[in-house]
Amino acid sequence: MSAELTPLLLAAGAIVVLIVLITKMKLHPFLALMIAALGLGFANGIAPGETAEHFQTGFGDALSDTGPVIGLGTILGGILLGSGGADRIATAFIGTRPVKWIPAAIAAAALLIGMPHLFDVSFVMLVPLVYAVAKRTGSHLLFVGLPMAAGLYVSHGLLPPHPAPTLAVAAYDANTGMTIFFGLVIAIPAAIICGPVLTPLLARWFGPAPDLDKSPVPDPGPAEGELRRPVSLVLALITVVLPAGLMLIGTLGTSMTAPGTWANVLFEACDTPVLSLLAAVVFAFFALGVRSGFGFAKLQKMAAKGLGPVGAIILILGAGGGLKEMLSATEVDKLITQYAVDWAVPPLLLAWTVAALLRICLGSATVATAAATGIVAPLVAAYPGLSPELLVLATASGAVMLSHVNDSGFWLFKEYFQLSVSQTFRTWTLMLSLQSLLSLGGVLLLSALVS
Repeated sequence: MSAELTPLLLAAGAIVVLIVLITKMKLHPFLALMIAALGLGFANGIAPGETAEHFQTGFGDALSDTGPVIGLGTILGGILLGSGGADRIATAFIGTRPVKWIPAAIAAAALLIGMPHLFDVSFVMLVPLVYAVAKRTGSHLLFVGLPMAAGLYVSHGLLPPHPAPTLAVAAYDANTGMTIFFGLVIAIPAAIICGPVLTPLLARWFGPAPDLDKSPVPDPGPAEGELRRPVSLVLALITVVLPAGLMLIGTLGTSMTAPGTWANVLFEACDTPVLSLLAAVVFAFFALGVRSGFGFAKLQKMAAKGLGPVGAIILILGAGGGLKEMLSATEVDKLITQYAVDWAVPPLLLAWTVAALLRICLGSATVATAAATGIVAPLVAAYPGLSPELLVLATASGAVMLSHVNDSGFWLFKEYFQLSVSQTFRTWTLMLSLQSLLSLGGVLLLSALVS
């Protein structure tokens, strides 16, 4: 066996071990990623102390880019949800529109609400609204629930500051503003097709209608006595679009102004994800919180509640960075770069395929992206003309493919909407698989247009 192939085979073995640890031994992904990364270093003959240093370096590098962005995005979403701003947006979009427009309206509202927050939290917050709309209109629960989930997951899968695309942005050194721009170009038509277009087509497979009287207990919103005035719809919408808007303006502005000028410095600040998200958090704090009569203590609770689910995700992202660094320390990245130029598979398609296979095996889109970026990152060097932003979207879209029984989102959707496993496969799994394929098609189309 060629000596230069040994690191590649050991890296492949580390990925297999990772999959076994998570799927068979039910080990937490953080520990599984850590064991796989450290084991790869030991197997390549790196001293234990040096192996640990490489892992810690990769862990820190990953979180230095992703940690503040995810944290600020989660705080922003916590204020949006806790203040009633998200509910205000959803209610305004649905209103008293005819039944046939309900899937489009709730998909659009979910896409907006899902931009700054984690999927699970936004999903649980919107479920009571789904039950209320279905009961009011006499519709099947999935007629409202499926497009809601589609809108949320498109944001979750493609748009920073969500964990998977944020991690990929850092791993590929992509521009966040351009990633959001390309992501929106793909996300909007994907949400339309997977939501209002797909929903009536799948209606024949919905199965028996769930009991609408068994609605989950909603998370109590702000009490009437706590509000000095209702949350403004305009201010809630501004809060949602402000981070993405600032980053897009910054990306365009820096390309049109001379370096060193005051305008260029201002646009660079807007193009910095941490500063844009911080500006949105401050805006939300006053526009949605203080303006509506919430005290500082209440706002702090909103932010803390939003940060609760992030701890495990942060550890997974850091461990994924450690695995990526170990692949570099064992020079697997150089070997991939050396061989990549001769591969017949286009790099964007390869990135999607690697992430999709890991997603199917591991269940978690975040873990799949964390593992895939270490394998795919060398493609940026092997293909000088490759857009790192499109590589982010190719990887992130692959990581939502074929959600099934090893994915927590599968069970969340099943239980909240009172479905059987087969019904969940016919709706949730099919919807996400279509979203993944549509996103890949959008990435390849954009690649042909911008290259």
